[in-house]
Amino acid sequence: MWLQRIDTKIAALQERETEQEHGQKNRPQEPDWIVELGIGNGRPPIEVHMGGCYAAGKRRRPVPRDKARRLLTSGVRACTHCKPDAQLRILDRPRAVASGGRRTSF
Repeated sequence: MWLQRIDTKIAALQERETEQEHGQKNRPQEPDWIVELGIGNGRPPIEVHMGGCYAAGKRRRPVPRDKARRLLTSGVRACTHCKPDAQLRILDRPRAVASGGRRTSF
């Protein structure tokens, strides 16, 4: 009786391990660039990140390299942790718009 329980448990653990390995092999590739989306009507883009950035929020969408460059040059913020503007070699970017509607003067 105990031997059968042990064999059943071993078989279940082996099956679970096989499923985990299969899931890891078939996981979609991480995107190179992502855009974090805001809340509200139209969900506007608020920040651009590199694909593996830990600081990216939950509301995000993968974007191609050209779209990430266009977003950054149009004034969307670049993540201060992963620095996608440096990776994309964008040197002259418009400054982020402050909440009062004026441009900041860093």
